[in-house]
Amino acid sequence: MPEKIAKIISVIFHPVLIPSLGFLLLFGAGFYGSMLTSDARNYILLVIFFSTATLPMLSVAMLALNPKFDVLMPNSRDRIIPLLFASGFYYIGFILLSRIHFMPVFKLFFIASVLVIVLLLIISFLWNISIHMAAIGSVSATFFALSFRAGANPVVSILIVVILSGLIGTARMVLNKNSLPQVAAGYILGFIILYPVIYFL
Repeated sequence: MPEKIAKIISVIFHPVLIPSLGFLLLFGAGFYGSMLTSDARNYILLVIFFSTATLPMLSVAMLALNPKFDVLMPNSRDRIIPLLFASGFYYIGFILLSRIHFMPVFKLFFIASVLVIVLLLIISFLWNISIHMAAIGSVSATFFALSFRAGANPVVSILIVVILSGLIGTARMVLNKNSLPQVAAGYILGFIILYPVIYFL
């Protein structure tokens, strides 16, 4: 993979954008399409984008006002404060989605994601685990868990998620941001936390 394409993939599928893109694909695959009004879908997507993208990006912008903070976060420990903020923002998303009482899966996604972020935060003290892959691993787990739970078979959507997982992981290694073990560990972490929560709860 050329480095230029790897950079584009890393930007488009940044961890702050993956949840929003994932849920857009989820609704496009027909999950809950007949059970939610257009207003409810728009509200869910708005909450997801606000709490997983807008607020984290604003927090990083504020941190960037400090000349000692590197926006690129080359050191794994540089990600600790943004991850700490992100865990709080995801919890805000959980609270906002509590208004939708008959759709617990969306709230479960946020609570499980907070756990993933906390684990990423702890691991980042010692190791540069891939946050990109933890994000796409979480989305992948959500698709697989909902498919098995609902007895659905959205082959195209799952294929897209699997291909994206491979592309994102490859891009991170091409850019020398993560090694293969770090990429694999990130994906596995996101998957093994989200899957049982979405499937069993």
